[in-house]
Amino acid sequence: MNPRDRLLNCLKGKKVDIVPALSVTQTATVELMRMTDSEWPEAHSDPEKMVKLAVSGHEIAGLEAVRYPFCLTVLAEAMGCEVNMGAMDIQPSIVSNPYSNNSDIPQIPDDLEKRGRIPVMLEVAELIRDKLDENVPIIAGLVGPATLTAHLMGTSNFLIGLIKKPEYVRQFLEVSTDICIRHANNLLEHGADVVCVPDGTAGPDLIDPAMFENFIKPEYQRFCRDVKGFKVSHMCGDINAILEPLSECGFEGISVEEKIIDLQTAKEILGDKSKLIGNVSTSGTMLMRSYDDVKNEAKNCLEEGVDVLAPGCGIAPNTPLKNIKALVDARNEYYQR
Repeated sequence: MNPRDRLLNCLKGKKVDIVPALSVTQTATVELMRMTDSEWPEAHSDPEKMVKLAVSGHEIAGLEAVRYPFCLTVLAEAMGCEVNMGAMDIQPSIVSNPYSNNSDIPQIPDDLEKRGRIPVMLEVAELIRDKLDENVPIIAGLVGPATLTAHLMGTSNFLIGLIKKPEYVRQFLEVSTDICIRHANNLLEHGADVVCVPDGTAGPDLIDPAMFENFIKPEYQRFCRDVKGFKVSHMCGDINAILEPLSECGFEGISVEEKIIDLQTAKEILGDKSKLIGNVSTSGTMLMRSYDDVKNEAKNCLEEGVDVLAPGCGIAPNTPLKNIKALVDARNEYYQR
């Protein structure tokens, strides 16, 4: 199988020859930026630089997919948040929340696709598809509805609102989900094969699992129903408490980080509803330890039964290139035993 067929068949629940080795989260590193002359922060906005940097994760680092963009601020910026674009080794961050001091519900602008960097995201999907052969999958990232809501109203307002203004937050989440659905479908229509939805604000580290069931799960179900393509959820932290309801939302894949220690149990919980993706530690192993350490942890993930071998979170910008290559090397060695 080629990498694209392998990933898409895996997400469909079909048998594949070997486990895909790739990243559903951000892949840019300082080393790759220098090798491609495509550095942050320019590569967050410049289509050509974004394409070169994203594709380098496949062509240079060897990952079996191209994943872009490199931050979680695109939709928030388009909806009015101010963004600090960061530096060569620092990702963009939200610095203002336009709905922090009122109780308004945002309206989706008719010209959403023309706002902020959204036009760049759509153009880049087409450029990557033109640059690559059809055998390489493209994974496009977009922030999830809980995190988008927190960006727009402020995280503390979101968390307090879940308790004190539940109907207001529910209405806000519905609009955020509508925005995510619209953007995800646009990305897929412009060439992406899979959309990945990081939404750490929805996890047990911040909200009670009962609130996830009540507020987030219905929006995820609607997102998965209305997005016409493959969908992967990514959530940081220990999400054992919500793995079962998350598996019932309709995501073809669920990406977990290293805090999910018992991968076999996680895989049993997901059953045939969703594929398990992960979960080599990005900060503890890929960034800080050796090539052999990365390979050993990757092989353990394979032994535990992951369906897609991947970093447990976004790759840190200062991660050594050899430690990214270790993922595919470990997978290949695992199947040569």
